[in-house]
Amino acid sequence: MIGRLSGRLDYRAGDHVLIDVRGVGYVVYCSERTLAALPGPGEAVSLYTDLLVREDLLQLFGFPSLVEKEWHRLLMSVQGVGAKASLAILGALGADGVSRAIALGDWSAVTAAKGIGPKSAQRIVLDLKDKAPTVMAMTAPASAPAAPVAEPSDAVIDPAPPAAPPPPPSNAQADALSALTNLGYAPGEAAAAVAEALGETPGGDASTVIRAALRLLAPKG
Repeated sequence: MIGRLSGRLDYRAGDHVLIDVRGVGYVVYCSERTLAALPGPGEAVSLYTDLLVREDLLQLFGFPSLVEKEWHRLLMSVQGVGAKASLAILGALGADGVSRAIALGDWSAVTAAKGIGPKSAQRIVLDLKDKAPTVMAMTAPASAPAAPVAEPSDAVIDPAPPAAPPPPPSNAQADALSALTNLGYAPGEAAAAVAEALGETPGGDASTVIRAALRLLAPKG
């Protein structure tokens, strides 16, 4: 499996690019959004890739992030959605837009993609709605380990030790905050929604908290 390519962009066409990796040229198909963000010919380029294998066909598809690659794989798991349709959806909405639309059940947003009608959009949202928070949480950085606490010296008398710092946020809270801010919500808005979501779902994992927070942030009316 070819999971990532780094090399020189030789040329671009309407739906693909040729990447030279140490003398070997790889044809990589990309969405319109990804193609527009790539550098010009002769420049260094790096893409995560997914290899489609069929009896008479081998095709590489390229993505700027692991989240977008995961959405491509999930979209193609929906009946009737092929690689072309998946790239059209990602090209129209981007990874963040797909995450938001599916998590909120906004199938009408999915119809913005060329060739995707209401029935297909509804099926995509229905099939993938439970997976959106998990994919969104992939953008959250891993929590850093707590710094070790130094043992006090026997030669030092400290009658008034400083108060212990407040405990760090839980992994679920931190992951949910990161996912929401990556989707474009303001930090204060995201923090308020996550706090309320944690109150509604105490002990919930990141996926549960993200889903609850997105419901709270969804436009009313």
